[in-house]
Amino acid sequence: MTDKFENTIHKSLHQYLLGVKEVDEMLPDCPDVMEKWESIGNSYIPDGAREFRDYPVASLGWMMYIGMAVAKLWDDEWNIYSQIEDLYLYMRDKRGYDALDEYIREDVLMLQGKASDDTEALVSECATRVHYDLMREQIEPGTKEAFEAYVASLRQLYLFGVAIQLHRMGYHMERV
Repeated sequence: MTDKFENTIHKSLHQYLLGVKEVDEMLPDCPDVMEKWESIGNSYIPDGAREFRDYPVASLGWMMYIGMAVAKLWDDEWNIYSQIEDLYLYMRDKRGYDALDEYIREDVLMLQGKASDDTEALVSECATRVHYDLMREQIEPGTKEAFEAYVASLRQLYLFGVAIQLHRMGYHMERV
């Protein structure tokens, strides 16, 4: 069930983001950033899962922001940031969980004004779409299946956060 669900989310997000020209047809391959997923995901899940019931869009969307931030850090000074044991805690502890989105937009991505607002709207739209897909599955809350679907959702949001940011920084994958 989880692989099929994750594939559905992947296709849905990819089509949406292609349509708004935030990613390319071929997604970037950035092993350094993808290797951080497991440690970031494991560290994030206690906070994200706790917030999911009351703030599902934030709980999902924050992971897209984290993906964007890690891609930016990779491009800036990965030799330094790759040495940080827990990048999620490093970012969260700057302003706290509730302001993680603002911290990433303002201090990591260096966005202001319309660019910041547009990014906030994009992340919110993606997280809302994923939340809708999760609810449509009608998975019983608190089950192993619910947890696995939540993790699959976070993984895809991280992946697409990375892809969006790399695309915005001019990294484009093309078939040769």
